[in-house]
Amino acid sequence: MDTSYVWYVSYGSNLMEHRFLCYILGDQPEGSSQKERGCRNPAMPLKNRKAVLPFPLYFARERTKWGEGGVAFIGHEKNDKYKTYGRKYLVTVEQFLDVTAQENSCDEIEADLEEVIEKGYIHFGSGWYSRMVYLGEEEGYPMVTFTCNLDLHEQNLNPPPATYLTTIAKGLSQIGLTCDEAVKYFAETPGISGRMKEDEIESIICSHF
Repeated sequence: MDTSYVWYVSYGSNLMEHRFLCYILGDQPEGSSQKERGCRNPAMPLKNRKAVLPFPLYFARERTKWGEGGVAFIGHEKNDKYKTYGRKYLVTVEQFLDVTAQENSCDEIEADLEEVIEKGYIHFGSGWYSRMVYLGEEEGYPMVTFTCNLDLHEQNLNPPPATYLTTIAKGLSQIGLTCDEAVKYFAETPGISGRMKEDEIESIICSHF
């Protein structure tokens, strides 16, 4: 397996291509209060495409750069019954580590990709996204994502702010989902389920499809 490049598999706001490229090029995504510094290597991803992750999606935390409300994580339990929509970008390992550092609001991280592949996951640092998870390989390159060290049942679930939900919805649209499919997807997700009605979700996101 070639480990000079890696498929970074996103499932939250980075589903939207322009939002992800803010991490590569350095820019402030619409709806966020923070400008990202960008990667040391600003080369564009070689490829990107739809992905499906066999881990549960949920929303947690209370306040972020997107406003009041939660952000997206995946739980630690792998099971094919879960179908979390994602988007994978083929980037250099250095770029992936730079993106991971920006997601964790730190200057840099130290993570051994070979260890992630061997063990299935590793924990590093204390940021919100400090659990790196190996998802298999495609076209000879490893697929990797990150989530919280805490599992779903250890978190304070919260629905996301409209700015964040809209950003994810734009990404879902880009990978081929319809508005109705996105509404149902969100409505069944922990953190949103039981806290937001389908018509409320629809009123926030469907103008972006």
